[in-house]
Amino acid sequence: MHCSGSISAAPESLHPSLWLASQLARADTRCIDTGHLALSTHLPGGGWPTGVLIDLLLQQSGIGEMRLLRPALADVATRRVVLLQPPHPPQVLALATLGVPPSQLIWLRTGSTSDALWAAEQVLRSGSCGALLFWQNHVRGEHLRRLHLAAQAGETLFFMMRPLAARQDASPAPLRLALRPQPGGIEISFVKRRGPQRDKTLFLPLTSYLPNRHAPVDRTTPAPVAARSVRTELVH
Repeated sequence: MHCSGSISAAPESLHPSLWLASQLARADTRCIDTGHLALSTHLPGGGWPTGVLIDLLLQQSGIGEMRLLRPALADVATRRVVLLQPPHPPQVLALATLGVPPSQLIWLRTGSTSDALWAAEQVLRSGSCGALLFWQNHVRGEHLRRLHLAAQAGETLFFMMRPLAARQDASPAPLRLALRPQPGGIEISFVKRRGPQRDKTLFLPLTSYLPNRHAPVDRTTPAPVAARSVRTELVH
């Protein structure tokens, strides 16, 4: 039997998780502008997706990942920004360069991986925070899936900072980027995105942001909050 008709419906009209392999997928969550046009044009929705897990795989900490995230963090800093297990205590002047008022920052420090994972879930499920940055070297697949599910409860920007070696591990994150330092910026590899595979890396120049020396700066360094106190902290 010959069929003369054809189906021309766009994949996303059938289901939001479908897209043409040759095109970037449409974002099915709210996206935050990265502040870097060269990067945004290669991301579904043109920015960082909220309400999902985003994997940032680092050659090492301090290679420019915070400068990469600066525009987005400044954008969402009307709500709390949570740093969970950062490799170094947050410094007031560094926060000023990120555009995050110290009063909007929660620094969480835990004594165990299980406490850190629990705290991350509480932050994500609360839906009250603009961003969660979580540094963790080793996370099992089932824990990543729990965090990704918890992130879907709200519109929090959720970045997992993990070593480059973790790129070999399976992850539910719809967006995974590998970051390596380069003179004047960073090199970005697109490990996973909802769209065509991009084998070519992207060099992104990064500016060193300096706070206005004449602007008043709150020099009170935020104190760490114990993981088990996170629920109390989020309601204040």
